[in-house]
Amino acid sequence: MKHKKTISLLVGCIVVLSVFAALVGIFSDAGPGAYEIESFRGETIKIFGKGLYRYDSVSIAAQGIAQDIVTIALGVPLLVISLILALRGSLKGRLLLTGTLGYFLYTYVSYVFLWMYNPMFIVYVMLMSASFFSFVLCIMSFDINNLGSAFGRKLPVRFLGGFQIFFAIALFLLWMKKIIPTITNGTVPEGLEHYTTLVIQGLDLGFLVPIALLSGLMIIKRKPLGYLLSSVIIMKGFTMGAALTAMIIGQYLAGVSMSIVEIIMFPVISLVICYCLVLLLKNINSKPIKAG
Repeated sequence: MKHKKTISLLVGCIVVLSVFAALVGIFSDAGPGAYEIESFRGETIKIFGKGLYRYDSVSIAAQGIAQDIVTIALGVPLLVISLILALRGSLKGRLLLTGTLGYFLYTYVSYVFLWMYNPMFIVYVMLMSASFFSFVLCIMSFDINNLGSAFGRKLPVRFLGGFQIFFAIALFLLWMKKIIPTITNGTVPEGLEHYTTLVIQGLDLGFLVPIALLSGLMIIKRKPLGYLLSSVIIMKGFTMGAALTAMIIGQYLAGVSMSIVEIIMFPVISLVICYCLVLLLKNINSKPIKAG
């Protein structure tokens, strides 16, 4: 793997900073507690009112705390283990490391641009930057042309590709269902609360949907880039799926109303992604391939 020292240093920074930020998010509780405000759009918003997320809504604070727990319990251990495996020359380790870095990148882009400003802002920026550059370096380390030879012919590419295409279409339809009425009726998007724009929907529609669609089509045709993109999407999806499931549980416990489609869709998709991850890992050859 190229850039071992740089990637190791960046991952080390991510581990330390993410654990620090997550612990503050989970355990800080100073503040008056929940209260209501009226947004400039005339909506009544329930504010969390304590801890690091005191200026966020109850919904976003519940999601943030749940994601912080998943980051410490799952994200950081996966990051450390996959880095160790990658440094030993394991292709599975390199793919898992790249996918896990995708989780950290998505997470802290969300924290920088969606969450209300708090004392961890500069830490979030540092985490976003470190995740981005380490993710790019990992992607660049693969020899794309030879990557296909590392996967067994029994890899069910139609299933993996079909699922990614289904996921891209389902996510597109889910978010457009939220967005289109605001355009046609001039209404406020459901769940916008006192925030400025739909950050998560923007990230998903701008990046996740097209990448998943392209990845699905390419792996069905057994294109070399399809193997890399699918590995990253599925491995990133594993950690993100766990976070989304935790967020749904956190919002439920906080008494936040949610769409039945979201409650059912994301946990079910998370289970399918876990199955896809098992299929992917089982069909990666143990012998090392040439690094890019």
